[in-house]
Amino acid sequence: MEYRKYLKNPILEDETDQMKGLPIPPIQKPYPKDAKLIDLVVPENIKLGNISLIKAINNRESHRNYLKSPLTIEELSFLLWTTQGVKKLDRGGLVTLRTVPSGGAMHPYETYLIINRVNEIPPGLYRYLAIEHKLLTLNTNEPEFPSKIVEVCNRQAFIGTAAVVFIWSCRPYRTEWRYGDDSLKDILIGVGHICQNLYLACSAIDAGTCAIVAYNQKELDDLINIDGEYEIALYLAIIGKI
Repeated sequence: MEYRKYLKNPILEDETDQMKGLPIPPIQKPYPKDAKLIDLVVPENIKLGNISLIKAINNRESHRNYLKSPLTIEELSFLLWTTQGVKKLDRGGLVTLRTVPSGGAMHPYETYLIINRVNEIPPGLYRYLAIEHKLLTLNTNEPEFPSKIVEVCNRQAFIGTAAVVFIWSCRPYRTEWRYGDDSLKDILIGVGHICQNLYLACSAIDAGTCAIVAYNQKELDDLINIDGEYEIALYLAIIGKI
């Protein structure tokens, strides 16, 4: 099988851009200064998730049936913090230490959200700004996001019933700058760390999630308005109360 070569660490023969002294790419994708931001509940004020780790692990499973009740903004804040929360800016503000690991602390991921039912937040498309711990409003004028994400994901109807859809993209150069041709495995492993944290966090707040990797690549990239080259959709998960 030809793909098996990607499971192996290559022998790096060329200098990476870090070795060449090129500037490190930004931690997160820039956004307009006049963008509409939504405050989230800051981590120190979140009072959720106080169950034992062994119980959270034991309860971890995929759920495809959800109640119609919404998530609270505190619950959404908790899920975002546990999956991509920034604990500290490090190395002069060039990298972040987060609630999940990433090779070289590069964290090349962006989190997009299709919000259908969250108290105090209008339905629409958002991006999580992990450094600021805020939501960036992208599109709240499109009422068809639930049906569109179903179509993108091979018409799996249960996806349209979720309260929130998490979509993780990567900006590959953030990792390539440091690791060159050795970036692929690290990027794919890292997004798995993120999703597992989501599973455990959901089990701690009586919510369910289901990871989804069956989707049309171009349609998903287009749905969240990314180019599919310098930023690529990788993985998504749906969340709802159970």
